[in-house]
Amino acid sequence: MSETIIPTVDTEQDVHEQKRIRMEKLAQRKADGMDPYTITKFDVTKKASQVKAEYETAEAAVKEAAGDDEENLQNGLDALKENIISVAGRIMSKRVMGNAVFMHIQDSTDRIQVYVRVNDIGKPQFKDFKKWDIGDIVGAKGYAFRTRTGEISVHTLEITLLSKALLPLPEKWHGLKNQDTRYRQRYLDLIVNPDVKNTFVTRSRIIKEIRNYLDNIGYVEVETPVLLPLQIAAAARPFKTHHNTLDMDMFLRIETELNLKKLIVGGFDRVYEVGRIFRNEGMDPSHNPEFTSIEMYQAYTDYKGMMDLIEDMYRSLAKTICGKDIISYQGVDIRLGEPWERLTMVESVKKYAGVDYNDWETDEDARNCAKANGVEVEEGENATKGHVLIAFFDAFVEDKLIQPTIIYDYPVENSPLAKRKPENPAFTERFEYFIYAREMGNAFSELNDPIDQKERFIAQVEARRALGDMTGEVDEDFVTALEYGLPPTGGLGLGLDRLVMLLTDSASIRDVLLFPTMRPLPKQGANSEEIAAEDAE
Repeated sequence: MSETIIPTVDTEQDVHEQKRIRMEKLAQRKADGMDPYTITKFDVTKKASQVKAEYETAEAAVKEAAGDDEENLQNGLDALKENIISVAGRIMSKRVMGNAVFMHIQDSTDRIQVYVRVNDIGKPQFKDFKKWDIGDIVGAKGYAFRTRTGEISVHTLEITLLSKALLPLPEKWHGLKNQDTRYRQRYLDLIVNPDVKNTFVTRSRIIKEIRNYLDNIGYVEVETPVLLPLQIAAAARPFKTHHNTLDMDMFLRIETELNLKKLIVGGFDRVYEVGRIFRNEGMDPSHNPEFTSIEMYQAYTDYKGMMDLIEDMYRSLAKTICGKDIISYQGVDIRLGEPWERLTMVESVKKYAGVDYNDWETDEDARNCAKANGVEVEEGENATKGHVLIAFFDAFVEDKLIQPTIIYDYPVENSPLAKRKPENPAFTERFEYFIYAREMGNAFSELNDPIDQKERFIAQVEARRALGDMTGEVDEDFVTALEYGLPPTGGLGLGLDRLVMLLTDSASIRDVLLFPTMRPLPKQGANSEEIAAEDAE
């Protein structure tokens, strides 16, 4: 018995040599009139997982019916061979045993063994078939059976080469482990590491369940523009492009918020959007320049109504997707089903930093407290009590929030779109919720005072100008919309990618994005290991 296994391709030279050999095989097939790329269709009647499950069921029924009668048992098993099926997939392993070959093919559901012998397909085709390579895509027609070793397989009566793989797969026994290669060539990652696909199937289920949840409580899904005519003066930096017909610069959206709130003005009570967002900023394990957000807006409620919504939605998702409301993330049990802790930002800083905002009578008191505690405040001498409170939160609190926690009542300084608290205008009705020390979503009682909103927009623009940044404009159309009247509204936005990370126990955002943003590969002679290391950071 001889065995054909995946060739080792540890070097670029190995890959080139394998490609050269495969190209020669392809050229010969074309010369013989057997170009695999001319095949347009193959009727697949069963997936690998179906073949296994259905044969298990049929075999059990035959055994039960036959009882202890060996002849009846064999007759029943022989009768199963009359059920002709067709499967297709990629060759992942191949064992040549004289005039017979065992190989495994992989489709979208599973791998299944295929048995091919010369007596069934004839000498000419068998001779050709033995030249096929690991990675080639084939179609096999035959019947299911169980081998002597107990493996459910397909006994092939006809076999067709559907597509020729010109490049070899990574070395069989080690698979594709290099993360940089896995992210750049996700198609190869999915071939060699089929379990990876489960993450993206789960991602699709999560989106579907979120839609179901929101649809069932009266929300309407909408779509808003990705290309916008102005760069609003928010903190996030946009990507810039140019519209040739209109001869104007345009910007990829950094949020869906403003257009969704315009729809509330227009008479929708509850809207949401599953939207692709683009921010021209840094990259790390929880940030990618393009990502998916889900923003939802509900008229006649406030930020506390949105707190209740997000807690309930997460519990529902956990039970549906994970089968339980206590999930494991990176070795830590996250208790999504229990009531989430709710703390004001002031309470959280007092709890974890031992500093009480209410002890600061002036902005200078706050700055002195920050200095005494080694907390840097970006605004320096212009820092207000609100700025200092935020800095304390960042320094002492966020990394402590492992279990689901809602932090609410944010200073107005960093909440330009949230409604002020009537009893304390220095704070806004805003919350963020945190899981595993990571901000997962952001919500407001939406600001619906057009005068206050315009003043905050102008303040944002002026703050950027003071730092020498001349970008950013006031969104006058949004202000105009507010002037027609926005009802009291609760709004919430969450990062879908981080939610998928949580529910699939994925450490990096790149593990839940099929095609994450990557630095271009270096030109020949550049230090590729150094660039890969930078990407990993």
